[in-house]
Amino acid sequence: MPIFICPRCKDRSIDLDGFEGMSRQAVACRRCGFGFLFELMEDYYPAPGTGLVVCDHDARVLAVGRGVFELTGYQESDLMGRPVVEALGLSDAGPIELVREWGVRRLGEQLDLRTRSGKTKPVKADFFPALDADGGILVAISPR
Repeated sequence: MPIFICPRCKDRSIDLDGFEGMSRQAVACRRCGFGFLFELMEDYYPAPGTGLVVCDHDARVLAVGRGVFELTGYQESDLMGRPVVEALGLSDAGPIELVREWGVRRLGEQLDLRTRSGKTKPVKADFFPALDADGGILVAISPR
């Protein structure tokens, strides 16, 4: 049974009625109305301070959820279309490359990111492959 998470409000939904999985259009979040849901293989409970970033198959930022600004100082417009490793100043691109190449989750990666003010901040990052044909990535970053 497909499980979806909204990158904006972090609301999780299960596709009980087939609405999300059968639609040919992008499905909006039923809670906040955000026009994009990310399908997960298993349920995921992000920590309260977690920020979600959705990337395309080339790891460029497509959508930024609540929590990213608080962690990084970057507005959504500062990150859109940029490679996520460069945009967030992540200390290691290895987990993203593994997700892209092998389609596996990487959880609990201990990384550093560079904030808008130039400071280095330690974070825990989780990476999820998209289950659709687009091959995107969901990046969840939490302070540690």
